[in-house]
Amino acid sequence: MKTIIAACSQNLSGSRASVQAALRTLLAVPWPSQRDVRSALQLLAVLQWVLSFLLLGTVSLVVLIYLLFTSFWLIPVLYLAWIIFDWDTPERGGRRLPCLRRWTVWNHFRDYFPVKLVKTHDLSPSHNYIIGSHPHGILCVGAFCNFITGSTGFEEMFPGIHSFLTTLAGNFRLPLFREYLMSGGLFPVTRRAIGYLLSQNGTGNAVAIVIGGAAESLSCRPGITTLILRNRKGFVRMALRHGAFLVPSFSFGENDLFRQVVFEEGSWMRSIQQRFQKMIGFAPCVFYGRGLTSSRSRGFLPYARPITTVVGEPVAVPKVQNPSRELVDTYHEMYIQALLKLFNDNKSKYGLSETDELRIL
Repeated sequence: MKTIIAACSQNLSGSRASVQAALRTLLAVPWPSQRDVRSALQLLAVLQWVLSFLLLGTVSLVVLIYLLFTSFWLIPVLYLAWIIFDWDTPERGGRRLPCLRRWTVWNHFRDYFPVKLVKTHDLSPSHNYIIGSHPHGILCVGAFCNFITGSTGFEEMFPGIHSFLTTLAGNFRLPLFREYLMSGGLFPVTRRAIGYLLSQNGTGNAVAIVIGGAAESLSCRPGITTLILRNRKGFVRMALRHGAFLVPSFSFGENDLFRQVVFEEGSWMRSIQQRFQKMIGFAPCVFYGRGLTSSRSRGFLPYARPITTVVGEPVAVPKVQNPSRELVDTYHEMYIQALLKLFNDNKSKYGLSETDELRIL
């Protein structure tokens, strides 16, 4: 009996020692710091955004087509019927979800770069506005973060103003992706959609348009400040028809987020990009950023570079139902001068030198 008790005591002592040794080993392992946790959350926030914009629409379309040939064929059929019924909604006010704008993940998204919004002048809630967003960059990170999410405090800086962002109309033909875009407050960059926001939605609306569009993305390179604007006058005509003030904005650092293989004008690759742009509305770019596991590896995530979006002084625009070409040209030139002033007044504050110039094509 004593032998059995002694053996049990030795086993208990050994178990206690093993547990204590395991605890010491566990405590010796370095736990992730708060900084590491924040960095991981920021990376995941950017990852979900990039995957949503690059893959959500295409993957959803492929899955629905596949389901047509399975026993779940009713799902794509019902969704197709819903899209047909809901076809005009993106151009008639959409379905914005305020809770999505306040989603905590956007704070991590903002802090990854980080993105900052700078106000230079007040915007009165008694007017509507068209905000020109420059430059396009690859994925319009600055425009999205400032005008769609609430993470940079747009509505606090401009009380009574509700911001919207326009994007390619073709994006609203992709299943599920269209719902994602509308819930965030994005609209097709069409006359009908913009006209609805400026005429049927009261005042205090600011519609942001990335004016350079897909053509400008082809010239996106770090340190290059070239805008496609000289012959883009449709936004000015819309502003005149609705009496919406024109507001220039510039996102310093937007072009530094990715590296792009830029093909020279006249090359066969450039001509392919331009043909795609004319056919489907966007130009396929050959670009890369950082990888998922390391900032030194290559991948599809943007580099962590600061973006500062400066919102400039509004250009007062009268309401003219049928503006002449001369009137459109006049206000177009006024807008360009306001944008140049905004750029020159702020370039040395946000990463550029005094000798850098804004090139407008």
